[in-house]
Amino acid sequence: MNNLSINSGRKIAGAIVVPMVIIVVISVFGIFGVMYWSAHLSDRNAEQSQHTLIAGAMQLSQNYLVKQQTGVVIWEEAYHVVNQPTPNESWIYNNMTHWLYQNHGFTKSILFDRECDVMNLYARDHTRTWATEDLMDDLQPAVAKVRARYISSMKKTPSGLYRFAPEYSDTRRSIAETGVVSIGGRPHLFTAAAVVPQILSISKNRRPPVTLVSLVPLEGEKLNDIAEMSRLNGFVLTDSPTTRAGAGRYLLHSPRGRNIGAIGWNTKLPGSQMLNRITPFLALAAFMITMVVIAVIIFTRQMTKRLARSEAKAVHTARHDALSGLPNRTSFHALLTDSLQKGTGTSRNTAVVYIDLDHFKDINDTLGHSAGDMVIVAVAQRLKRVIPDTGIVARISGDEFAMVIRDCESDEWLEYILDQVQDEIGRPIMIGRRELFASLSMGVAVAPRDGDDPDELLRKADIALYDAKANGRSRRSFFEAHMEHHVQSRDRMSRELRLALQNDELDLAYQPQCDTGGRRIVSVEVLARWTKDDGTVVSPSQFIPVAEETGLINELGIWVLNKACAKAHDWPGMIVAVNVSPNQFKHPRFVEKVMAILAANNLPPQRLEIEVTESVFAGRNDSVLKALRRLKNLGVKVALDDFGSGYSSLSYLRRFPFDTLKIDRDFLSGMNGNAEAEAILVSIIQLGKALGMTIVAEGIETVEQLRFLQMHECHRMQGYYISRPLSDAGLAEFLTEFNGDSTGGFGTDFSYQPRKAGMIF
Repeated sequence: MNNLSINSGRKIAGAIVVPMVIIVVISVFGIFGVMYWSAHLSDRNAEQSQHTLIAGAMQLSQNYLVKQQTGVVIWEEAYHVVNQPTPNESWIYNNMTHWLYQNHGFTKSILFDRECDVMNLYARDHTRTWATEDLMDDLQPAVAKVRARYISSMKKTPSGLYRFAPEYSDTRRSIAETGVVSIGGRPHLFTAAAVVPQILSISKNRRPPVTLVSLVPLEGEKLNDIAEMSRLNGFVLTDSPTTRAGAGRYLLHSPRGRNIGAIGWNTKLPGSQMLNRITPFLALAAFMITMVVIAVIIFTRQMTKRLARSEAKAVHTARHDALSGLPNRTSFHALLTDSLQKGTGTSRNTAVVYIDLDHFKDINDTLGHSAGDMVIVAVAQRLKRVIPDTGIVARISGDEFAMVIRDCESDEWLEYILDQVQDEIGRPIMIGRRELFASLSMGVAVAPRDGDDPDELLRKADIALYDAKANGRSRRSFFEAHMEHHVQSRDRMSRELRLALQNDELDLAYQPQCDTGGRRIVSVEVLARWTKDDGTVVSPSQFIPVAEETGLINELGIWVLNKACAKAHDWPGMIVAVNVSPNQFKHPRFVEKVMAILAANNLPPQRLEIEVTESVFAGRNDSVLKALRRLKNLGVKVALDDFGSGYSSLSYLRRFPFDTLKIDRDFLSGMNGNAEAEAILVSIIQLGKALGMTIVAEGIETVEQLRFLQMHECHRMQGYYISRPLSDAGLAEFLTEFNGDSTGGFGTDFSYQPRKAGMIF
């Protein structure tokens, strides 16, 4: 029944409404289109004619200026005066520049000598600041033309001399150039002319002439003269080059092409005037026809309205997320495919953005799922509000959203849009009376740069999102090729690392720590090392982060701890220091595993030192502090590693009584005679001693650093100067040589040379 109703409605629409609408629309738009096109054509022709009138009037006005200037530039006496080695400035003032002002209104004048340097400046107000470098630069093309034209007019006679023979019968055209320049933001008409004798003289050489530039403001009487010649109304000078309705613009340009203003006037638009008279009648006719069509459409729509509404509701439900109202994953994939197909062959880019709300689980855990749902709805509304009209927003699942941004002009433009997204989401969200603050991480892939296949783009956007989350969250990352390589290499390395752990293929390295006197090795730090079967050495900076990300760090940490405790019996009385990852502390049975390892290897807890960084306290501080206290109560020593590298290390010293304080290596590398760095280092040593802690300095590379630490009684010292990380055999040889040294280690005479046998880099 529903299908029959839909088909019936479609037949009625096809038989009556559609043809009627098409005919009416074509007729109305055709009539209006022809009228507007005719009016526009008439207005454009009229405006072009008026523009031509302005141009002609401007040229006539400038020609008249040339004529006014001729009286002083074509003059025998003026020619001789200005070409003197020391021209008579008083004569030039009275007979040329000031005379031009008194008789023709030229308010400013510039006299250029034969080398095109300024010989004389004149201004009605006797100022000189108006002669700016920009003005001289604007005048230079006109002056250059006058000089070139004058030189080319000097023709060589049979006798080998040169005589002035203008190209035009009117001498003024051969020696003058006109135009418009800006002085102090005001347009000025100018005429530049060569100063020549009335009697055509003969000279041995062709030399550039002295050039006089005379200027008059384009305002008042001059502007009125142009208006009268063009017979146009409403003449004004304006700084704006834009054109408003009913106003014409004649742009004024300097000889350098700079825009220095415009002349505006009230345009006469015969087409628009005619259109204004007949538009009301056409509009009335169109309105009456439209009413008839609307009545037919309303009648037809009533017949199919219920069926169309039901169909639309069913389609929307199938394609949209019920909570947020956004397109779902399936619909988003279809919309993305359609966008990519439409964008094929164009120069525009299409961006796919994966979005993940940071720490959304914490909201559900603390406030409940209803609050989480309200946050999802608020985020969805804000994303729709901030994305461009042509964009697409969808909810993929849970706290994950996705966007398609079409027609990306550039990466900078896309960055601007994503900034708006982050700013919008960063505003507080009200849940009842509680303010919640959400942040998001975004991964971006751009077509066609990153591919044209929808699945490929989604995969790359997801990889970029992983990069954004891995680098601190609340940020965005654009997909780059190295990210995909990183994901693949990380996956490959995690599989190889898992097999290496299963097959016991990893090794340990040991870096000794000496006491204050430098005569006894009191501790070794145990470090994991990995060399593949093919001899490839994998750096800890590569496989440790992979172990952290994949969860293998727990298995790796237990393996290192067990091996270190088993090996500790080879070095009686020495402390074994092992680094423990923050993720290991999250394991609920970590302390029990440590206890089991100590028992299995029959190692006293006092010989084990666990090194942690302050990042171990991030998040669930109470559970971490509880685990650390349990280890300390067992007798295990706890060291705070890399002290000073974080902003809150002092607060951790107050909250937990560490046994050992390891000074970050950056403090030692920054010494180099730096008094400030040395003062900070001394303060840290004194602070640790005041709290009853053992102080360890790592990263010692020079004898000067060692001497400084001994001077301030640092308890334990570690670094390349003492020894690099060593293998089992290398450490045994090192201890034998160290203890067998005639000086007893390297003590205070610093004669010890670090051993290199058995190093593991």
